[in-house]
Amino acid sequence: MAGGGDGAPVGMRGDPGVPEGAPLLRARRLTRSYGGRRVVAVEDLDIHRGEVVAILGPNGAGKSTLFRLLLALERADAGEVLLDGRPLEPGDERARRRLVGVFQSPHLFSGTVRANLEFGLRAHDVPRGQWAHRVDRAARELGIGHLRDADVARLSGGEARRVALARGLVLEPDVLLLDEPTASLDVTVRRRFREELGLVMRQRAGSVVLITHDPSDAFDLADRVAVMEEGRIVQVGTPEELTTEPATAFVAAFTGAELLLDGVVERVGEGTLDVTTGGATLVARCPEGRLSPGDRVHVRYRPEDVVLTRSEDPDTSARNCLRLTVRSVTPAGGLVRVRLDGPVTLAALITRGSAERLGVAPGAEVSALIKTTALNVYLPEGA
Repeated sequence: MAGGGDGAPVGMRGDPGVPEGAPLLRARRLTRSYGGRRVVAVEDLDIHRGEVVAILGPNGAGKSTLFRLLLALERADAGEVLLDGRPLEPGDERARRRLVGVFQSPHLFSGTVRANLEFGLRAHDVPRGQWAHRVDRAARELGIGHLRDADVARLSGGEARRVALARGLVLEPDVLLLDEPTASLDVTVRRRFREELGLVMRQRAGSVVLITHDPSDAFDLADRVAVMEEGRIVQVGTPEELTTEPATAFVAAFTGAELLLDGVVERVGEGTLDVTTGGATLVARCPEGRLSPGDRVHVRYRPEDVVLTRSEDPDTSARNCLRLTVRSVTPAGGLVRVRLDGPVTLAALITRGSAERLGVAPGAEVSALIKTTALNVYLPEGA
């Protein structure tokens, strides 16, 4: 854990000279390289008061390095991190008292849970009269009240993760930074912990930066998501914006879209275009930028946007209606994933009830409907 709090109410410790609405934390033209390889190259990233921003990207995207730069744990090669408009430098204790970082591995000190929660309070000179109230509240909110006097050596992985988070929250930070908070937890524990984390973050932290490789964490917990690829922020938007209007093929794929097939543009119209892909021609939304007949493109879609009907009841008004054969049906949580073959190969996510009602089973014929707005078209990289 890094940083701390001074006991003032959350969100009330900003610089009075900063204009209202200005970002609380901001990274500008931030770069960092190791061994000649650029790991972070962030042009601009803003965190506003009271919001949760997720930094989402695959392993190796530079997320953890950005985490350390935002916490002023290491110095950038170029650019700056601003807290309330003022440059944040490594060793700036006044500024870092307003930031708390909770790392992926919960590095707890030997001793009791209570001693761990009191550590930061002591280090940051929080009046001792506030300790019991802060410790009890954080422990209760994170479901570890019964563990306050337990030895941390006896904690499970999920319990240790909660203690590490509580140790940060007792400091009442202006900005809480979390590095992969649900990593390494099993599916059941992760789901429950994510729900608890969402509630606690909103109630107890001023602003939150969430570093994660898991789109579920980002989409469930964040107001805005910044997608990171090879050290760069390639798109920032709400979860809905990233889902419906991914800016690049990488963003589309990383947030759950699938590659339909490579295709060729046949016609470009007013806001739409025709793409021949596989053995079918599909009408897709026309992306920004110039595309011309003959251009080779990637077409991506989200399986949940594929609507299935009985093959004998096709929707003749749909602009994209394909008669396909069910290849396989696989459980996917509360849904089923249906693989479809035909002029194109598709996947659909539908409810179990829909699958039963439509008689979806291997070998069955169905009609697959896809809205024009659900098909995203991209030029291949380097084109």
